[in-house]
Amino acid sequence: MKGDDTGVGTAASVSVCLVLMFLTYAGLTGAGLVLERERVGTAADLAALAAAARAHQGEGPACAVAVETVAANDAELDDCALDFHTVTVTAALPSSLLPMTLRAVARAGPAHDPTEEVE
Repeated sequence: MKGDDTGVGTAASVSVCLVLMFLTYAGLTGAGLVLERERVGTAADLAALAAAARAHQGEGPACAVAVETVAANDAELDDCALDFHTVTVTAALPSSLLPMTLRAVARAGPAHDPTEEVE
């Protein structure tokens, strides 16, 4: 016999299993980050829409409803700005998977002139 091949199959199997475990972990982490990004984006969108509905009342009431809407979606409001009747909202969500904070910006304005009566 030239060499002893005992245990080579076991080492190769363990190596393949470790690579597959790492790829599975990386894939699941990536999917979780996409889910969290969508969640913070949804929170920002909903907050901007809610704030735009109150934009005619001023920045205070508009941003107050944005804070409530973002909090109801388990995120935090980073910024809220009113430019005439267009609201820009920035929502933040600390990632539960990695040491980072995900942010999303959304803008919304009224679909009609807020000074006119809606039919």
